[in-house]
Amino acid sequence: MTTTDTGRVLPPSLQFERHGTDGAIGVLRLSRTAKRNALNDATVLGLEAFFSTPPAGVRVVVLDAEGEHFSAGLDLSELAERDVLEGVQHSMMWHRAFARIESGLVPGICVLKGAVVGGGLELASATHIRVAEPSAFYALPEGQRGLFVGGGGSVRVPRLIGAHRMADLMLTGRVLSAQEGQDLGISQYLAAAGEGLRTALELAAKIAANSPVTNFAVLQALPRIAQANPAEGFLLEALMAAVAGGSAEAKARMRAFLEGRAAKVQRS
Repeated sequence: MTTTDTGRVLPPSLQFERHGTDGAIGVLRLSRTAKRNALNDATVLGLEAFFSTPPAGVRVVVLDAEGEHFSAGLDLSELAERDVLEGVQHSMMWHRAFARIESGLVPGICVLKGAVVGGGLELASATHIRVAEPSAFYALPEGQRGLFVGGGGSVRVPRLIGAHRMADLMLTGRVLSAQEGQDLGISQYLAAAGEGLRTALELAAKIAANSPVTNFAVLQALPRIAQANPAEGFLLEALMAAVAGGSAEAKARMRAFLEGRAAKVQRS
């Protein structure tokens, strides 16, 4: 077992380090290169524990991976014989863990390279921003193995690419390239080879500089607004806008902008 700088115990399959002058950017790294970073139960539970209570002072987390692959999915060597109830409970454990990422306390950015397959794609789809390198490829091979996704993929992946495209992946075993994944919406950024982590850290620095209230609203309110009926969505938006705009930090930032001390939006 390994520990973070705050004494948090992590399984050997996860490594943690801080970045940034104030240590506000955390990098959590999958570390099972011999298994192409396949996800075993210890790793999934470690992810749950980490994102449930991130280390103090961390305002954004980059999920990276050692070696050439992000994650080849579920570690099939751990696929034990389970009855129906045990299978449901195992799947719900993955749901609970990945929900801690998607609806947790800090934004999550993942760096995708090599295999982003099965449970690896399910994990990536639970993060908020996905940066892919050209080596990344995506697949859901469960259909060819007599299985069905169990880590939340049937909910999250269709939100990114549509249910019809997910059906294609599962029915045919189709593999998507990094560019195809970018075009379909799996990743938001396509970095140069070997530049994924650098790009993710640059994005993380921007996110860490945001108001914590705004980041909270994006993680907690935005998904609920998007799924609400319009009347409820507009009300929740109004309430969240008032909460964010009423904070002392928001008022100070607005004063800086109005007094010309903050940069204006410019074309990239």
